Amino acid sequence: MSKTKTTPRHPLVLLIDEIIRLRGRLQSVFADASAATGLPPMESMVLTAVVESKTPPTVPQIGRSLGHPRQVIQRAANNLITSKLLETAPNPHHKRAQLLHATAAGKKSYRDAEALGKHTANSLMRVLDFARCERLARELHELRGKLEAHLRSSNYKFSARRRRARCRQKASPSLGATRRPRRPML
Repeated sequence: MSKTKTTPRHPLVLLIDEIIRLRGRLQSVFADASAATGLPPMESMVLTAVVESKTPPTVPQIGRSLGHPRQVIQRAANNLITSKLLETAPNPHHKRAQLLHATAAGKKSYRDAEALGKHTANSLMRVLDFARCERLARELHELRGKLEAHLRSSNYKFSARRRRARCRQKASPSLGATRRPRRPML
């Protein structure tokens, strides 16, 4: 019987795997706090993003920050506005992207969920090291900042666009052959 050596996984892949698994565990642990708002998870995330933001955010800013498409965030924001938990204000820097503000009811909903979340977090701290959690949070914040800076670079955007175009070509190599020839302009 031959023994096959497994190639060690890339450290970033290991980190991503652990973060995904940790996210799932944390969602199940904090499910009660999330349910306390009575909101679907995406709406709860948008409300949290608005309340915790230093300045009133726009839908596209929340989408970029959370890594979700603008349309998904817009739908959640619209539901929160209809529920009177958020309100919009004109944005002096953009014609269409309005600023989002939490209403008093939105802030109360957030505070109620936050209080329950703190209770859950405090019970977890019996088995977790507080200083280590703080250190990991700082390190993950720094890592996210570096990734975001890389993603904002024009070189990355250009190469990502080219990679997507190449993938589309590989997925349908006969695409050019199926197109109808252009009709001559008269």
